[in-house]
Amino acid sequence: MTPAEQSIAAEQICRLAPVVPVLVVEDVAQAAPLAKALVAGGLPALEVTLRTKAALDVIRAMAEIEGGVVGAGTLLTRADVKAAKAAGARFGVSPGATPALIEACEDEGLPLLPGAASASEAMALLERGYTVQKFFPAEQAGGAGFLKALSSPLPEVRFCPTGGISLKNAADYLGLPNVLCVGGSWVAPKDALAAGAWAEVTRLSAEAKGLARR
Repeated sequence: MTPAEQSIAAEQICRLAPVVPVLVVEDVAQAAPLAKALVAGGLPALEVTLRTKAALDVIRAMAEIEGGVVGAGTLLTRADVKAAKAAGARFGVSPGATPALIEACEDEGLPLLPGAASASEAMALLERGYTVQKFFPAEQAGGAGFLKALSSPLPEVRFCPTGGISLKNAADYLGLPNVLCVGGSWVAPKDALAAGAWAEVTRLSAEAKGLARR
């Protein structure tokens, strides 16, 4: 995939819903019911972070759920990209971006949301052809005010901010002209997963789905 194709595919995924759930799942048995609950609430794009031993199995299980578009988060290496694609991931997300990681995603045909946390990083990705990027860690890197400031000098770049975002501040980001969606974990809280409270996950997802996007 070319960078332009990557960006088109990434934008299509980001426009599926205003919130992309960022999921840390320890138990593969939770994967299918969690994905079903999130999709039922209107959040089809699912980012499974590669932070647990079960992550690849979780991606495999979620890839089977009708209506879901599962991706792999915390991609760091070429090996991560290959494993995620083989498990059924349809997109990737990285906390930052390196030439090797970008090349791996292009080679594997895996649409990537490469991470940027500064104007220079965003410019470097734009120079390579990536017009859709992840802004991480959003709150710690300057928050909605920082992204608003970037919208004038870098109008070509659209972001999916992630990191410290909740229902309370999501609208601050979604109201910006350069934000396509936000990533957040609040729609799948650990206590709900542990209790198998899937109806609660669906309720939280529907609430997030209703957030206004500019």
